[in-house]
Order: sequence, then structure tokens, then C-alpha cells
Amino acid sequence: MHRLNLTIDEALYEQVRAVSFLEKKSISQMIRESLTEYIAKNTKTKEKAELLLEADDEEEVLAILKNDTFSSNDDFKNKFNL
Repeated sequence: MHRLNLTIDEALYEQVRAVSFLEKKSISQMIRESLTEYIAKNTKTKEKAELLLEADDEEEVLAILKNDTFSSNDDFKNKFNL
């Protein structure tokens, strides 16, 4: 396993801490489960990530990234109500 340093706002932390207590799960376990679920739901992104991890060199990575369409920050914010 890898250690990860994460910063979240106080209100979210308090909610997570309460849910953690109620479900008798560590916050780390909840985060692992959430990330696993997020990746499983985003199959296109998951497939691209797997391609990047399997890429042999920088040229192959650049080719994978070149074939992607990127969203603007405004589009991203609107999509996720940020």
C-alpha cells in the first residue's frame, strides 16, 4: 500500500468521521472504497489509465493523451456543480 496525504474541509471531515464511527470502518477504508467505486464507474477513463500504465515510453504516452478531448475548467465545474 501507499501512504497518501489528503486535505479536506472541516465540515466534510466531521461528516466522514461520523459515518466512519457508525459504519465501524476506518476513514482510510472508506476512501479506498470510494476511489475503487469511482474508477469502476468511469470505464473510459479507467481504460485510458490502464493504457498509460502499460505504455512503454514517452512517445506512446503522448499518443494516448493526444487522442483525448479535454474539457475546459468551466465545463468541468458545470458538470460537477462546482
